[in-house]
Amino acid sequence: MSSPLYAIPGSTPAPSAEGAGAGLPAMSGTDPAAGARSVAEVLAGSQVEAVLQELDTDLVGLKPVKARIRDIAALLVIDKLRLNLGLASQSPSLHMCFSGNPGTGKTTVALRMAQILHRLSFVRKGHLVSVTRDDLVGQYIGHTAPKTKEVLKRAMGGVLFIDEAYYLYRPENERDYGQEAIEILLQVMENQRDDLVVILAGYKDRMDTFFQSNPGMSSRIAHHLDFPDYAAPELQQIAGQMLAQQNYRFGEGAAEAFERYLQLRLQQPQFANARSVRNALDRARLRQASRLFADRERQLSADDLSTIAASDILASRLFQA
Repeated sequence: MSSPLYAIPGSTPAPSAEGAGAGLPAMSGTDPAAGARSVAEVLAGSQVEAVLQELDTDLVGLKPVKARIRDIAALLVIDKLRLNLGLASQSPSLHMCFSGNPGTGKTTVALRMAQILHRLSFVRKGHLVSVTRDDLVGQYIGHTAPKTKEVLKRAMGGVLFIDEAYYLYRPENERDYGQEAIEILLQVMENQRDDLVVILAGYKDRMDTFFQSNPGMSSRIAHHLDFPDYAAPELQQIAGQMLAQQNYRFGEGAAEAFERYLQLRLQQPQFANARSVRNALDRARLRQASRLFADRERQLSADDLSTIAASDILASRLFQA
């Protein structure tokens, strides 16, 4: 691997093909079978299957996305077995694009992807660094390169998640410095891809336009994952999970009220899937707290404190229109 044009201070050299097979026994003598392992052995040693199960448990729906993540995990496991037998010549390209509307689980999947990559020794640390344009692009000459390099330094050994990545490219502004950040990213994505995985995220139509305008970036993205919007029943299930995580539950009639709320909210603009569900539940909790607070002499039980009543949902402005 050639030296990167843009060196990242504090980064370590990318692992060699031998290092990428860490955790597997070396080949013994000239007998290929001596280094043979099974998929089950790699999964057991890396605990990747546990991450995939968490992905299924934590995220509702998203079947195409989950299937693609499993395919990528399968590729990494097989590549690890090939490395152990001296069959692979280079690591697979793992840079990705996650396209979809807000609240569809892109950041959560990126976090799980970082864990999978780390457990299979494709990245050293397995952490996720999430940034936007403001973290990478400066406002004056000479400011962008240091900002971008600092972000890359923090992300080395893990996954860099760039949300709304299309904002890096603003062709209508001749004095915009986003192109400089893109050029640095391109060099690092190519020359240090064994130690950093970049995930670009954003609305699908805008990401498509971004790639058309930046063919160099498009050529470095090996995996494109489309995150569909959630259906109403899936959003209802997500609401139940969110409440359970905070030791809340729907009281009598509240689940039905929230289902009616979702039907109305889905017809409104700027709906953000799970993010909008979380906001709605936060407002319901606020109304529950105000309701309980008003009855100051009442002895409140654990059931009182953890129950969202139907009235807490029906007080939404959507029902008042």
